[in-house]
Amino acid sequence: MSDASAVNAAVLDDLRQESEELDLLVAGASAEGWSAPTPAVGWSVAHQIAHLNWTDEVALTAVTDPGAFAAEVEKALARPETFVDEAAGEIVALLPAEDLLVQWREGRTRLDEALRAAPPGTKFPWYGPPMSVASMATARLMETWAHGQDVADALGVHRQPTARLRHVARIGVRARDYAYAVRGQQPPGEPFRVELKGLEGETVVHGPQDAAQRISGPLLDFCLLVTQRAHRDDLALTAVGPDADRWLDIAQAFAGPAGAGRPPKGER
Repeated sequence: MSDASAVNAAVLDDLRQESEELDLLVAGASAEGWSAPTPAVGWSVAHQIAHLNWTDEVALTAVTDPGAFAAEVEKALARPETFVDEAAGEIVALLPAEDLLVQWREGRTRLDEALRAAPPGTKFPWYGPPMSVASMATARLMETWAHGQDVADALGVHRQPTARLRHVARIGVRARDYAYAVRGQQPPGEPFRVELKGLEGETVVHGPQDAAQRISGPLLDFCLLVTQRAHRDDLALTAVGPDADRWLDIAQAFAGPAGAGRPPKGER
């Protein structure tokens, strides 16, 4: 196995584990649990799983039929602020929870198989920049973790952070310039240094050691920030430099329009 193939397999294995952990959480939920409201306004637990199912299917289209995926992009461009909500709502309206769970399981399995079969170096179209196998798997893991956080919050469950968070942090760092571009702003020309304390005291680092603009804090907090699952005021993240400080206000690890984010806890 080549180095690239080994990296792809490792990320895909982590994606599978992240999905299985969330699967266990919702599979044991009652009907009331599936309909419970999540921190995402207007979205129940079922909406969260429906969104993951829909995104897996769209990702599979991008991997297997780029022409058909281009049509999906056109639909998104026609209604950029609503197409995600509409897709989740349509699925929830059509499928009872048990059928949605089966469909999500089948869809993510098909995507896993397609990504594992793709030759190393392959690039797939996406709503943002094109994705490699590892990037696509990382993006799916990021979304699965983020929406899983909403599900856990809705069900009153505490999830133990795992080392898989390093993938979420990585895509958050790599999406720095996208966060500016999607807001019509010019990204800073210089790289940032990001130093995050991991779960067992290890440091997860990105960027040059001598960078003037710096971010530091807990790995979990950074992941909550870039997935917009918590407001920076509620997180123990520190910025050094005005550009780094600005980034903490707009960071997003996901493709698509800039989200409003979550308000501080005191304003909810």
